Amino acid sequence: MALLETLAFALFALVTVGSSLGVVLVRDVWHAALLLGAALTSVAIHYVMLRAEFLAAMQILVYVGGVLILITFAVMLVRDQGPELEVDGA
Repeated sequence: MALLETLAFALFALVTVGSSLGVVLVRDVWHAALLLGAALTSVAIHYVMLRAEFLAAMQILVYVGGVLILITFAVMLVRDQGPELEVDGA
């Protein structure tokens, strides 16, 4: 059982570090927000592995549910839609 827990910890540690590096290194803001969600969810899984279920639930509700949705709405509202065509009536 200890080997399985160690492997699960190593897997989610790699997911956390990889997602966090992706947040910093990726150029697209939308992909960075998705990677932030993956990193925060992976941290919540670490809390579950530590038997801190309440802390994991708060991590999901507050950070993934609240902050990430706020970032998503901000990205969707500010994102450039590309060049718009103007039609002259003259």
